[in-house]
Amino acid sequence: MAAVAADPRAYYHFMLGYQAELAQETERAIREYLTALRVDPSSLHLKTRLALLYFAAGESANAVRFADRVVEADPSDAAILAQMASIYASAGQTDKALALYERAIERNPGDGELYFWKGLLLINAKRLDDAERTLQQGIERSKDSPVGHYYLGRVYAESKRFDLAIASYEQAIAVNPAFEPGYLALASVYESQQERDKAADVYRRYLQKVNPHSREIRRNLVRLFIGAKAYQEALAELQLMLQDDPDDLDAQLRVGLVYGEMKDYPKAVEQLTSLLAARPAELKVRDYLGLVYEEMKEYDKAIQANEHNLRLQPNYVDGHMHLGYLFYRQKRYQDAIPHFSTVAMLNPKQADGHILLGLTHLQAEHYDKAVEAFEMGILHNPGNADLYFNLGTAYDKLNRFDDVVRAMEKTLQLDASHADALNYLGYSYADRGIKIEEALSLTKRAVALKPANGYYVDSLGWAFFKKGLLREALAEIQRALSLVGDDPVIYEHLGEIHHKQNQIKEAREAWLRSLELDPSNAKLIDRYRERGLGDPTLEERVQQAKRRIPSQVPSSQAMP
Repeated sequence: MAAVAADPRAYYHFMLGYQAELAQETERAIREYLTALRVDPSSLHLKTRLALLYFAAGESANAVRFADRVVEADPSDAAILAQMASIYASAGQTDKALALYERAIERNPGDGELYFWKGLLLINAKRLDDAERTLQQGIERSKDSPVGHYYLGRVYAESKRFDLAIASYEQAIAVNPAFEPGYLALASVYESQQERDKAADVYRRYLQKVNPHSREIRRNLVRLFIGAKAYQEALAELQLMLQDDPDDLDAQLRVGLVYGEMKDYPKAVEQLTSLLAARPAELKVRDYLGLVYEEMKEYDKAIQANEHNLRLQPNYVDGHMHLGYLFYRQKRYQDAIPHFSTVAMLNPKQADGHILLGLTHLQAEHYDKAVEAFEMGILHNPGNADLYFNLGTAYDKLNRFDDVVRAMEKTLQLDASHADALNYLGYSYADRGIKIEEALSLTKRAVALKPANGYYVDSLGWAFFKKGLLREALAEIQRALSLVGDDPVIYEHLGEIHHKQNQIKEAREAWLRSLELDPSNAKLIDRYRERGLGDPTLEERVQQAKRRIPSQVPSSQAMP
């Protein structure tokens, strides 16, 4: 304990504060130290203790205020300067922190830890070259510390010099074979390079040589095996975890997860129901059980599992989300809507609930309510591009085209690479025969982002058609069909192109194929008649389609 002023009142309150610190009563310690400081305002030790206590309490502004007073006193102790530097760094005052580390190093140039702290701050500031030089200086002074090699490995990893990163992490482990961060970082580099076997070897090395009971390391190994679909190896590691701790809920749940990944659903159900028998209040376990039932297409049981969770905890967001999605998949939109409404109410700052609520209203043809849902989402998430995109699709259902354009333009303002918005707006212009150059530009950008999306390719072909570039249009529409397969809208477009080229036989065949896929397309039926091709509804193939699918919505996503 450092010396304080001889004034007995200051010393008395200092001792009370020190005792409160030892008892981890931070607020009382601060009060006593402040009282002591009023008696002895020049005490560097009291200012230092207050700065550190405020820092520990998360009161950044007060911590910085007292750090300033400490620094003004120009302490000779390098450790104090380093402590104040850490306060500045935490408060985002990087330049002041770096300057203090420099002063600390000047006071004690042989202390490698000072270089390491400064190096870490430089890493966080993305000044990797400066960090590398600083850390190498620290390693020269503290060759037996794994920390310097570890931070240097981070520099190399962030600058994508992975061979050097691996060498540095291995050196950190060589210096201290029990240095767990070194193993974790080394395995992470191997994982980033898709070298899962080498990453697994690193985790195994730690378990064999350092701590065979490390849950974190073994969890990472399990995650690695699951990612590599090495399910038997994952199960073997999980059994070892359960031998160490039979009540390990996470390991028990992961066993069920692995069986689910293996599509061994009966074993997954057995594992999860057994776990629930012992722990009936575990919501996450029943969550996953519901997902397994869903994969088994036992939707009633999946619904029951989620409803059970909601009886236990009515405001359980995941339960409402899963139940809403189950009802949505079954086209039970009226049942889904209350659950998505609850998600949006409980988590207004998360866009997913608003989006799902709006989409469900769209499916239920509640277009005004869909607009309300998306607009409410935007109110809470003004920077979310997907909300604006979906709002535009809802406006389209209400024939509010100017609003559609504004919503899509806002989407692209927020995310210039939003492929759906590029395609939607481009197709909308092309289909209306307006702003054709812009339609071409937008659909080309969408196709460039997702060249294998046949619906985007169809939109581009339709824009070429509207511009009168028939050869280009035909090539793109045929490519769209090769990507999508049977789609009534794309065949309808193909027929238009053939008819424009006076290829009447080919046009007739394309349109009949479109009507086979969607015999409810009244506009195409009228157009077919107007073009003098007869009555398509008398064609046997169309009549068979009507008997098979009396009413069907066109499937093409190119259609706004």
